[in-house]
Amino acid sequence: MAENTFPVYSADAIVNFYRTEVLTGQEAKHFTKSDLTPHPKVRSARCYRFYLQNVPRFRKKVKPGKANYIMSWKGSLRQFLPMCLVYDFSLNDLLAPKKQRTLTILSAIMNFLHFRKQRMEVVLEKQTKFRADMDRLQAYTKGIREAEKKIEMLTTIPPEQQAEADELAAALSELQATTMHEYQEVNAKNDSITEWKATIAEKTQKLAQVKLDVSNLKEDISKLKSQIVESPEELKSQMEKMRENVKNMKNSIEETDERVVELQNMVQGVTHTEAEIQQMCSLLQDLESSMSNTKQRLEEHQELMAQYEKKQKELKNLCMEEGQLKRALGMKQDKECKQNIRRQKKREMKEQHVQEVLGQCDQIHQKREDMADKIQEISAETQKLKTSIKSLRDVCSKETEKAQALYDTLSTSMDELHKRIEMHTMDLKLSLTKMSANF
Repeated sequence: MAENTFPVYSADAIVNFYRTEVLTGQEAKHFTKSDLTPHPKVRSARCYRFYLQNVPRFRKKVKPGKANYIMSWKGSLRQFLPMCLVYDFSLNDLLAPKKQRTLTILSAIMNFLHFRKQRMEVVLEKQTKFRADMDRLQAYTKGIREAEKKIEMLTTIPPEQQAEADELAAALSELQATTMHEYQEVNAKNDSITEWKATIAEKTQKLAQVKLDVSNLKEDISKLKSQIVESPEELKSQMEKMRENVKNMKNSIEETDERVVELQNMVQGVTHTEAEIQQMCSLLQDLESSMSNTKQRLEEHQELMAQYEKKQKELKNLCMEEGQLKRALGMKQDKECKQNIRRQKKREMKEQHVQEVLGQCDQIHQKREDMADKIQEISAETQKLKTSIKSLRDVCSKETEKAQALYDTLSTSMDELHKRIEMHTMDLKLSLTKMSANF
């Protein structure tokens, strides 16, 4: 479509709409379809008047009794109807309305009212959303303030507990230093214990081998005693050798026992150090739990800071929207001021025009007095002409009857044409809907 258009409604739809939406009281009751069809009446223009009286922008203070009443409504309608896509409004549409013309103008106003109603609903929805957003913003700001207060309470240490906190920090540093030193000592002792265990294992293996050797020697001795009768001197020498070996074995066993005792003492010291290490570990676990609590509090603090930043961004967005709305309101107010200035200028021009017209009326009155004398002279001539006029009236009456008959036929034919055009437009609309559905 090359131009913006609007649907032309039927007379029944227009009457129902204006009776329910625009007119009130007696005017709504007396407004019927006969005011629009087949020959529109001049009082059908009260729809324009009543609507413009309810619009603040086009409301006039002119009373119906004054002479410039129709002219004022003509000017306001020329300002209003271009908004409804009617650009060729004239005075004949008020004084001598036609059927199709009145239907198009009323349907244009009806379409504008539908559009205005939809836009008002959208604006009200936006206002409600804006109010809800403002309430949320206030709630968010309150929550942010409370969170900031909580963060300050968590992060700041009161002066009464500052000394205790410093002492605890110093004690923690000392405990960490001592634990590191003790860990190093424990590791060194563990290394020495492993070395002693390795040596003990080696010696136990040697003892086991020695015992096996002793048992084997005893068996050999018993076998040899049974087989050989030895001399007493050899027996004595062998017995001495055996005694020396036994003494050596006893000495080695005593040395091993002494070393085992030393190792047991070392193990007891290690167990004691392990108990101390366990106490230190418990203290470290307590410290870890306190550190985990502090980490959790720091994470909560970070989450609260992230929420605070998000809410600040939302606040900035809402402030930007508020600034845009204020700018739009300022632009509208500027436009209204300019329009008021233009209206004042037009009113001044109209007042000047009225004064000029009054001066012209005074001149006309003077001319009228001059003409009255001439009229008296002409009245004599008119009496003579009356006789001739009577004869002409008879002829005119006959011709008017003929013209009336022609006018009736033409009006009926025009009504039929309008009906055909409406039917044709309805068919075209149906075909267009079918074509759009097919596409």
